[in-house]
Amino acid sequence: MSKVRHILSLSGGKDSTALAIYMRDKVPDMEYVFCDTDKELPETYEYLTKLEYFLGKRITRLTDGGGFDHWLKVYGGYLPSSRMRWCTRMLKIKPFEKYVGDDNVMMYVGIRADEDRSAYVSSKPNITPVLPFKDDGIDMEGVRRILDESGVGLPSYYEWRTRSGCYFCFFQRKAEWVGLLEKHPDLYEAAKEYEKFDSVTGDRYTWTQKESLEELASPERVAEIKEKHKKALETKQQRRANLPLLEVLNEVLEDENDDEPCHFCHV
Repeated sequence: MSKVRHILSLSGGKDSTALAIYMRDKVPDMEYVFCDTDKELPETYEYLTKLEYFLGKRITRLTDGGGFDHWLKVYGGYLPSSRMRWCTRMLKIKPFEKYVGDDNVMMYVGIRADEDRSAYVSSKPNITPVLPFKDDGIDMEGVRRILDESGVGLPSYYEWRTRSGCYFCFFQRKAEWVGLLEKHPDLYEAAKEYEKFDSVTGDRYTWTQKESLEELASPERVAEIKEKHKKALETKQQRRANLPLLEVLNEVLEDENDDEPCHFCHV
């Protein structure tokens, strides 16, 4: 019988990072991988490097060989969306499955005990998902404790964004787009370049529904979004006085857009 491989796929987010820390001494032969779209936030790459120092092991970067721009052409210029998540399939899942090959693999996923969602399950019968946080009853507080006690902490982008993923991820909420505009104006401009308008048909291909990034970036609109976000935070904090700020921020952003993101990118 062939040896079973143990693989933990990192997203650059808090949960998969906490799981890597949690499993470090439990599974010494764990393989750590990150499916790199080359469109990640610089904070994500910095966070992965920080984690490597803690683990004492390299995180293998997986790519599809073509990149986002290649697949955008293949899909006829249609930007990915919650209804057509080709970016996750081609830039995350496919590279992972290629890396795994036909080996028997236990795939460790950082879904917490307090989350009501399922893990990515490959169509390949040789990949079996493992959910240690679910099994061991580790919730958001537990994840936060693991990160704090290890010294790794949270990724710095959590100051304004609660999900990992590409800088132009369509799952970003309005306040997070404003955060990108203010923290990384160059990346915001790069994201704008992907948006297209057909003057003949009137079709708009934008990252957010009913609003282009050009429109969102107007001073009046930015001020409106920030004021609405501020009021939502204040209201949520009053109602949930004992809730940590990170969870308050997460709940406010979830209220704005509760579409379930792809775990490969955001766990």
